Formats: sequence, structure tokens, C-alpha cells
Amino acid sequence: MYFGLFHHTSFPQPARPRVFRLGVLRGVMLARVRSSVFPTMSGPVLVDAFGVPRYWAAVWVSFLPADLAPSTIGKKLGQLEAFYHHADQTLGIGRLDDALAKVDVDIICSTLEAYFLTLRSRAVTPATEERWQAALQFVTETVQRLTRSAVTHEHHNALTGRLMKIELLNAHLHVGRRRRPERIRSLPSEIVEVLYEMLDPESSINPFRSVVSRWRVYTIFMLLLHQGLRRGELLNFPVDVIKSGFDRNRQQVRYWMTVRYNEYQDEDPRYSKPSIKNAPSIRQIPVSKTTALLIQEYATNYRGQPDHSFLINSQKQSPLSTEGVTKLFQKITASLPKNLRKILIDHSGDDSLSPHDLRHTCAVVRLNQLLSSGVEMTNALEQMRVFFGWSRDSDMPLRYARAVFEDRLASVWNSKFDDRVEVLRSLPVRLK
Repeated sequence: MYFGLFHHTSFPQPARPRVFRLGVLRGVMLARVRSSVFPTMSGPVLVDAFGVPRYWAAVWVSFLPADLAPSTIGKKLGQLEAFYHHADQTLGIGRLDDALAKVDVDIICSTLEAYFLTLRSRAVTPATEERWQAALQFVTETVQRLTRSAVTHEHHNALTGRLMKIELLNAHLHVGRRRRPERIRSLPSEIVEVLYEMLDPESSINPFRSVVSRWRVYTIFMLLLHQGLRRGELLNFPVDVIKSGFDRNRQQVRYWMTVRYNEYQDEDPRYSKPSIKNAPSIRQIPVSKTTALLIQEYATNYRGQPDHSFLINSQKQSPLSTEGVTKLFQKITASLPKNLRKILIDHSGDDSLSPHDLRHTCAVVRLNQLLSSGVEMTNALEQMRVFFGWSRDSDMPLRYARAVFEDRLASVWNSKFDDRVEVLRSLPVRLK
């Protein structure tokens, strides 16, 4: 435990402060510290059953806003003490502080999970949810501070990975009823496979009649799926969006595109002007040779010669609008076989395809590829932020990571279950 360290920093000699017990209030071991040497260290503090201050709770309180009323701080500590009390019963007194100091993910997560289930087993009130969120906030912020204080780069990366695991496993949990979280609508492989076949410009089942429309839709489909673009980003592309250069390190030609507003166009004639979401959305992303050649084929032979510089052109020789893209996907959805429409409903709760579904699908595939190639989760999610244009405080990478883990868990679970069934079948039957 950390009484010695706390004693040294908060109770320096020889001016020893006085500790006044406030007793047990609603089961909370709460004491008040008065220090004439360090006035900033005065105030309420949690103590355990032996009267020893709870170290990380004291550190956490010291970072709270200075203008908080003592009653507010007392309330927060009361919520936090319930978590400490639960940890004392399951781990032992002081063991939670030990686990936090070591950032022992297994102990921290198992303690959070047990505490969550305990809260859920009782009558759920708004205060119950507040108590859970207080515990989760305390753990997350404590590990964040430990991560920032890491001495070496390797230690920082290791702690960042542990923090990410804690957030990934617990951030989505709510004790009380909450609005259903938005589902990651990555498309099932059966639907993606059919879309590849159906939207091929030379396909016999392509629902679009003219060859120009087929190439327009196919180009849109491939850019959304393979580049993970937002609809507004796609519709802002200039006709020369693809750039290339010779990469000396790889000894090959490299292709890329820059996501930003069209620098050649002073005015956008569209009623609903496509937009770039935010500053992090302006980015440069790599493009495969196949995708680069596809865009070149469309721009050269099927785009036509309109009087604007946007890449995606409509049938009326004007820049394609957001409403136009929506109508294209409505037609694609209507052309899907009934069995696939049912799969779509079972998978996402909706029977319609949207451009953003392809972005979701791209994100899940890209993250799977990065992890399968041996990239650490921390680095993989940072690469995802850059590629998909997410801000630093966006929780989207964690949501996609969870979707990937759930998919992998299902595969492993099914595999392990099948193996166990085979083992049970191979065992001799015991005769009574």
C-alpha cells in the first residue's frame, strides 16, 4: 500500500497535521485533513478501515477543479468509496491502489466488471449509474496520468495499450437504461461479394442501363469501400485527385489522394453543398494502383467534358449532389436479392444500404488487416485516425476496435466450441 508515500508528501515533519474524523456517513470512510504547511492539501480524503488514506483517491481529488465546493468533492468521494469498499472485499484492503500503481489491467478490469455486475444486481436508480461512472472515470483518469508520466517511450506505449484495453472493455457499459448506441454498420461479406459482382460495369445483373451510369456508380462504390471516404469528401474531389510519384525506398510508383475542398472551384453550383467534416478530415491517403487506374478510366472515357472541375459528374453534366448519391444507393438496395435484404436487416436492423455503410466496412477491414499483419493496437488505431480523418478526441477508433474484437471473438468461440464437441464425442460413454 502507499501510506508511506502519502505520509511523506501530505504529512511532512515536523509540522504534523491533525486529522479530524467525520465518522461513517452512508458507509463512507471520509476524513478531513487540515495542513498548516500545505494548505492546498487540506480537505476531505478517503481512508480505509484502518484509517490509512487511499492514495490514488487523494491524487485524483488533487486534480479536481479548485473552485469545487467541499460538498461536491465529498459527493464524488462518496461515490468513489463505494468502489473502493467493493475492491477491499474482493481483492483485500489496499489492493486496488496496488493494481492501479502497476496498471495491472487484468485485476483492474475484473474489479470493474465485478463492481458493474454488483450494481446491476440491485435496484437501479440514477445514483447507481453515477456511482459506476465515477468509478470508471477515476480508473481511466488515474491510468491516463500514469501513462503521461512514463519515463521511456517503450513504457509509454505499453501503458497506452493497457489504458486502451481498459477503455475498450468498460467505456460502453451503463448500469441504467440508455439510448441504444449506434451500431457499427459494416456489411456482411455475402453482401459485399454481391455488390462487387452486381456493380461491375460489364455485369449482366447491373441495375443501371447506360454504360456511363455504370462506370459512375462503380467508381463511387470503389472509392467509398476501398478508401473509406465520407460522401462529402468524395463529392469534393477534383478530376485530378490522383497523384503519383516514384518511391525510392520501395522502388515503385506510389499513388495517393488528398482529401480537401476543390481548390479549382470558386463556386459550387449544387444546392446542398458537400462539406468536409472538420480539420482532421483534410488528409492525404494512399491509393492502390488498381483504384488509381479505375479513376483514370472513368475520368478519361466516361466522365464527359463538363464545365466544372469535380470528378463525379451527373447525367446532366453537373457536379453530382448528395441527393443524387442517395438515389443511387436506393436503386442499389432495391436491386439486392430478397435473401440478402433479410441478412442486412438481421445484421444491422435496417434493410437499406447507405454510402456510410461502405465507410464502416472499410474501417473494419483495414483494422483487421493491420492487426493481422502484426501492428500493435496502439499504432493501428493511430494509423486509422489518419486514414479516416478522425480527431484526436474521437472515440470512433475504439468503437471499430470493439467491432473487430467481437467478430474475432465469435470466430474463436465457434472454433473452440466445435473442438470441444469433437472431444466430448471422442470420449467413451460411462456405463452405469
